[in-house]
Amino acid sequence: MTTTGATPHDVRPPTPAVVPTTNGTERRKQRGVVLRVLVYVVLAHGLAAYLYFLFTIAGKH
Repeated sequence: MTTTGATPHDVRPPTPAVVPTTNGTERRKQRGVVLRVLVYVVLAHGLAAYLYFLFTIAGKH
């Protein structure tokens, strides 16, 4: 048996490499939420304008 001079207390476990866990998906999720909100706002305003003009035209006849 050969001794290297290291005791069990001197041996350190290997440290894991720092690996990002999200791979940028958090930024993509945030961008998706912003895009979805913008689409909903535009569609809601379009529906409101359609109903407004519908009742405006129907009220004149």
